Amino acid sequence: MAEIDNLLSVTVRLAYVLLFISVVHTENTVVFQPSFLTTTGPAVSVFLLGNSSDISLNVRTVSPSSITGSAGSPSCVAEATQWLLTRELLGKTAVRVQLRLNHSLRLCGENDTNTDCCPKPLCVLETLQVSACKDGTPQASLLIQARIHALLSPTNSGSDNKTVIPNQVYQPLGSCPCDLTFRACDVRCCCDKDCSSEDLKLFLADCLPGPFGGYVSPAPDYQCSVQASENSPDWFPFLCVHSPPENNPYLGLFYQGHTIASNPGPSFQRPVLSAPVPVNGYIQGSPILTLSEEYFTIPQKVLGRCANTAPVAFLKNFKVECVSLLRSCPTESPLLTLPTDLSIKVKNGQGGDVVVDVVDEVATDLSPFISKEDTAASSDERLVCENVSLVLDYKFYWEGNGISGVTLTRTVGTIAFNGSVALTTRYSAVFLNGEFMGEPNSGNPGYQVGRPVIAGIEDTSDNNTGLIQRTSINLWKPVSDGLCSTAEKKPVLLGENSTSGCLLPVSRQNLTECNLLRETVTALQDALTAATFVARIGNPDLSALTDWVNISFVRLNSSTTTEDSGSACSGIPSYQHIHVWSLVTSMVDGIPQREIRALEVRYGLTTWALECGGGAVSSCVDPEETQLFPITSSVTFTNIPINTGPPKTRFQINFTEYDCSRNDVCWPELAFPVTKYYTGEPYSQSLAKGIILVFFFVTASILGTPWRQIRQVWNSAVL
Repeated sequence: MAEIDNLLSVTVRLAYVLLFISVVHTENTVVFQPSFLTTTGPAVSVFLLGNSSDISLNVRTVSPSSITGSAGSPSCVAEATQWLLTRELLGKTAVRVQLRLNHSLRLCGENDTNTDCCPKPLCVLETLQVSACKDGTPQASLLIQARIHALLSPTNSGSDNKTVIPNQVYQPLGSCPCDLTFRACDVRCCCDKDCSSEDLKLFLADCLPGPFGGYVSPAPDYQCSVQASENSPDWFPFLCVHSPPENNPYLGLFYQGHTIASNPGPSFQRPVLSAPVPVNGYIQGSPILTLSEEYFTIPQKVLGRCANTAPVAFLKNFKVECVSLLRSCPTESPLLTLPTDLSIKVKNGQGGDVVVDVVDEVATDLSPFISKEDTAASSDERLVCENVSLVLDYKFYWEGNGISGVTLTRTVGTIAFNGSVALTTRYSAVFLNGEFMGEPNSGNPGYQVGRPVIAGIEDTSDNNTGLIQRTSINLWKPVSDGLCSTAEKKPVLLGENSTSGCLLPVSRQNLTECNLLRETVTALQDALTAATFVARIGNPDLSALTDWVNISFVRLNSSTTTEDSGSACSGIPSYQHIHVWSLVTSMVDGIPQREIRALEVRYGLTTWALECGGGAVSSCVDPEETQLFPITSSVTFTNIPINTGPPKTRFQINFTEYDCSRNDVCWPELAFPVTKYYTGEPYSQSLAKGIILVFFFVTASILGTPWRQIRQVWNSAVL
């Protein structure tokens, strides 16, 4: 029965709501939603629902009855108030009504002559009645109870958003760290400027000590101002120091402050490229310009992502790969380009221009470019995209400060896919001086940390020029599946120790041919260091052997016998270690210049055998099944210390209490103020003060107790 009663109650209420809506719709009445509200701010918004095409709005101030609380009947007579009424049509049957206070909420001062302010903290206290009238007859009314206080603004409000950091040479940055509450007195914080004199009397004897309590620059113990301490020795008044508080050892140890102006714009906004500067000759790193005074751009990687319009820098080689997800055929550059669009004119830096010569090639094998294809779509939606630009290889021929020619090799192909495909495109730029590619140095004159180690091989061609051909010493750089067949190489960087490797698939059939397996691994490792020399300095001369050092290879001992079986091979050179010794020889503009003194390449031997435990027996049964074995390479850098002084004597090693650099008390410097190394004041003054101190010491000794006792003993002996 209770459930039936509840159902009937809900049905009756729903019927009443539907009846009210139908009455409002048929009689074209309007209502305020809500019909009563209270506000504490200068703006109020309500909604007027119904047909408001011929409705006018009026606002007036009313005084509710103190007995009944009624505000009286609505009136269509407009009155002057301090409120502005606006309306905004939201639809056919909805209007937003907004009231805004046309009065300042600033609190009036003592001698303020401006009337647009609040004489009391409670600025507005009134009741408003808004009437919706049609043909002079009220249709709906709204009551608003306004209770608004004045705004309390600080008297010393800042005019800008700047943080002024004091000069920390004379004033500490945090002068009162215990001031934690804004515009309030913190208990026991005697440096808090918000504390009145009455507040300080409550806890003046219990102020927070130390830097947290505001004593960020305490007076040193040798100051004469602290001589009132209980534990001061007898000689303290004679040897204490008079020094102003500004000369404090705790100051001057920080970065000197400056005024920091806030930037109103977001810090993550896209930077705006500056306008190109007219070219009077290219220098290394300057952008290359086209004939229309625009940057010559090639897709490059910027902050780890590919940018299609990145400017090309003079004499800066690069080679990048960009991955794009295609769901439809490309319609714009750089994936869809025409030879006419690529054959543009480039300024040569010498007052003329050169035209980019485009050579087209067609790629028949698309496997290096298509890495992932989504075949979820049906074959009816298969797309065929023709003449897609897969590779753009630029060659810039330069001489002096100019460009003599530009050649572009464009590789295109036809891409067919269902749904979507991940397309890998390649872009490169190489600067050639004649037919030789310009390679950057690793420092001038010495090596700099983080630059590639320069290696070289002797020219053994028929037209032997006596020059050394530059190359590099590399480590493994595994990609994708980590196999050695797909792994790349990365150059060895000076001063950066590193270890890397790759995986080599080996089957049971390979383990039966151990000599061939050792030769294969040796060839892989030798490809990393295909050099016989290493550059001693960062800018070596290719024709001077004095700038090069021989690489020492620790070869395998051929006399060592290896024990091989049908399922294991020993003596596999799977580990290659490169050891580099370097030395800091000089400093140029504060940058240390390093020199490589020796480089050694050593191999580590391991034994490879198939693992058949744990249920993985397929590779041990099937001769074609493979297992992965690691091949590693590493590099270690050792700094050779510089011996700038003579070796220490046995006395200096054993008697460390006389070493001034290892003890707080330095007895050898007892007479330092009277030596020539003291520069705090003129030598004549320090010498005079030293003589005076010696005179006082001799006088105290003569007039003191020990000398008086000696005289008494002497006189008694004479008598």
